[in-house]
Amino acid sequence: MSEGPDHRPGVLGRLLVTGALVLAVVAADQASKSWVVSRLSDGRPFHVIWRLDLILEFNSGSAFSLAQGWAPFLAVVAVLLAGGLVVAIIRSRSTFLALALALVLGGALGNLTDRLFRSHRGAVVDFIALHFWPTFNLADSAIVVGGIAVALSLWRGPRVPLTQPDGDRAASVGTGPPEPSMADPTGERGRP
Repeated sequence: MSEGPDHRPGVLGRLLVTGALVLAVVAADQASKSWVVSRLSDGRPFHVIWRLDLILEFNSGSAFSLAQGWAPFLAVVAVLLAGGLVVAIIRSRSTFLALALALVLGGALGNLTDRLFRSHRGAVVDFIALHFWPTFNLADSAIVVGGIAVALSLWRGPRVPLTQPDGDRAASVGTGPPEPSMADPTGERGRP
């Protein structure tokens, strides 16, 4: 019995791990936002270290506070993005890529949860302030880290050697006899 692409060994395990990662990102994001909303509702910042402060802000736009007031549209985009990410995770043949996509999905779902279920008129709770970068949250961090990992995975990609037209050996510079190796410095092995 041949195995189809959806029955590869380890696919179920990878889906369980990526699903757990998505849930962990959403849970950590929502827990941190709930803590910040209750702790910083008086508007006073909480200094952590160096230039890191926790400041309660509500963002009705997208990343970098762009598209302010477009929360319903951004929620629809997030739902479509989440669906695409689920399909990409299922089809992924690389565990690293699947985990990277799971980080992005977890972050997207964390912010979507804010837009749909928090009573802030579709705004996302942001609270990590570095004062040289726009205020963000854990979901945003997961999206950025996951996005970088996806880019690295796609950049590295599978390393497929170039082959000669007849498919014999990997093509390299020149087509002459093989170079002598350390094991056979004379290059005599394999010659008649």
